[in-house]
Amino acid sequence: MNLLKIFRNQVIWTAGLLLLLASPLQAEDKLPGDYRLMDEPEIHTKGKVVLLEFADFYCPHCHMFESEVVTQLKKEFGDRLEVRMVGFPVMRGKLPTAFEMYEQAKSMGRGSEMKSVLFRTIHKDKIHIFDRSLRALLIREVGLNVKDFETGMSSGEPYKELEQGKKWGERIGVTHTPTIVLNGNIRVDKIDIENLRTLIIGILKQDQAG
Repeated sequence: MNLLKIFRNQVIWTAGLLLLLASPLQAEDKLPGDYRLMDEPEIHTKGKVVLLEFADFYCPHCHMFESEVVTQLKKEFGDRLEVRMVGFPVMRGKLPTAFEMYEQAKSMGRGSEMKSVLFRTIHKDKIHIFDRSLRALLIREVGLNVKDFETGMSSGEPYKELEQGKKWGERIGVTHTPTIVLNGNIRVDKIDIENLRTLIIGILKQDQAG
């Protein structure tokens, strides 16, 4: 074998090794299902999958995804699936009040309950303006103290949380809602229930194997 051929083989071998090392998923770690791995920090507790739902309360597709897909996945996986909504407004001409209400309720331990109430109020009751009197009814419905809730709303912290979520979505290229990310770095563009179920099972199986 001449020196040129030896050099060429060495270059090919080195390039292949570098590509393998740079790959975020090794062959044995590749998940079943349709997804893209992002260069983002992983959010992961062993035995649990975190589903990040970049969503707009006023988006009918988000309402449908929440009522049909999320509800069914929660029934199937229970405590092994943690769903976190990240407010990402895309519908024009809407006030941020609903998103701030969700963030405030989340900080008080009732985020999931408030999310359900807000989706229902907007899409079923067809109410889009959340003045103080309506807010009081919804706050009591989810079991929170109205005065404490409104104090939190007035602090500006819920709006800051909303802005941080929007910046996060913009950084990873969210352009529409709902956009789904699993464990902080697994971008799921095909968000039908079968693909999501396959990915969640795959992640849980990897945890068991590890």
